[in-house]
Amino acid sequence: MCMPLPYCVYILFSERDKQLYTGYTSNIEKRIINHNSGGTISTRNRAPLKLIFCEFYLFKEDAEKREKYFKTTMGKKAIKLMLATSLLKMGYRNLDVKISDDEI
Repeated sequence: MCMPLPYCVYILFSERDKQLYTGYTSNIEKRIINHNSGGTISTRNRAPLKLIFCEFYLFKEDAEKREKYFKTTMGKKAIKLMLATSLLKMGYRNLDVKISDDEI
């Protein structure tokens, strides 16, 4: 039997300002609804937001560490490298990585 891991580090893309938001939660569905309904101060004026990345973890501490990493300069660069094609296609404004035409 496959049990889902309880903690999720997620990245949302704001269709309004074309920027990213990173967080972690134990209920991703509820958290996205909360963000899009204005229940989170930092994203209140940025809806609609789309989930573009999610990683699951067994322990809260691991999810917290990963979220903190993604908020560092190195972590932001890693996100841009991992999601370059998606970000380019969605109109992300701060994409400073090169991708080939084959990847688009």
